[in-house]
Amino acid sequence: MTDGTGATGTREGPVLETAGLTKQFGELLAVDSVDLAVERGEFRSVIGPNGAGKTTLFNCITGAMTPTSGTVRFDGEDVTDLPPHERVRRGLGRSFQITNIFGGLTVRENVRLAAQSVLDDDMTVREEMLRDKETFDHINDRTTGVLEQVGLADRAEELAETLAYGDQRRLEIGIVLATDPELVLLDEPTAGMSSEETRATIDLIEDVLADRTLMLIEHDIDLVMEVSDRVTVLTRGEVLATGDPAEIAADEDVREAYLGGVRA
Repeated sequence: MTDGTGATGTREGPVLETAGLTKQFGELLAVDSVDLAVERGEFRSVIGPNGAGKTTLFNCITGAMTPTSGTVRFDGEDVTDLPPHERVRRGLGRSFQITNIFGGLTVRENVRLAAQSVLDDDMTVREEMLRDKETFDHINDRTTGVLEQVGLADRAEELAETLAYGDQRRLEIGIVLATDPELVLLDEPTAGMSSEETRATIDLIEDVLADRTLMLIEHDIDLVMEVSDRVTVLTRGEVLATGDPAEIAADEDVREAYLGGVRA
C-alpha cells in the first residue's frame, strides 16, 4: 500500500510484472502468454481491436479473473492468487468500462466506503459496526479531500444515480483515488463521452493521478498517442508490440493489424 501521500513506492524495479499470463475459455485463448513490465510513474496504454483480450488482461491483473497460467507480481510481490480486495489494500486500483458506483448512496458515501476499505485496518469489527461514521476523522478527512480533488465537493450529499454520466465517471475516479492506489488500471474511462467530456476526463486523470502509475485501455488512438509514455498493442490475446508512441505509430505490423495506416 502507498504511504498515504500519493507518492509511488520506493522499491526498485517495475511496479507491475506479468510472466506468461494466460486466460483460456474452452478453446479460446483470450490472453496468451502475456509478459509485461510497467515502470513506476509510467503512463502505459493498452490498445488493440475488439476481442484482443484487453479487458480480460486487466481482469487477470486485478484478480477479477483467475488466470489459467502465469503470474502477476505487484510491487515485487506475487499476487496471482490474492483476491481483488487484497490487491486494492496493497495499492492496485481499477475503474471499469461500465460505470461502477453505488447509485442509491450519496456521492460522499461512495467515496467514504472506498476510503474505509483501506483505512480501517486498526478497527475492530465492533468499532466498524457500532461507532458513528462521523467519528472516523481520518476516513472523513480523506473523503473530503478526494471530493475536492475530483470537483464533486458541492454535490457530496446528492445521490450518485442523479449525477450526469460524465460526473458519474468523475465519481468513479474519486472512488479509485480514495483507496490511495500506487497503480491504477483504467478501462475505457471515456467510453460514451463527447470530445469535450473526454478531454475533461483525461485532464482530470492527469491532474489527480499524476503521481501514480497508470494503465489505460482506450480506443481513441490520437488520445493514446498524446498521453502515453509507452503503448502495448494486443491482438488475439498476444502482445504484438510495445514501445513509445512514435515507435508504435511507425511499426508496420501494428499499422497493418490495427492502426490502419497511421503515419509516424
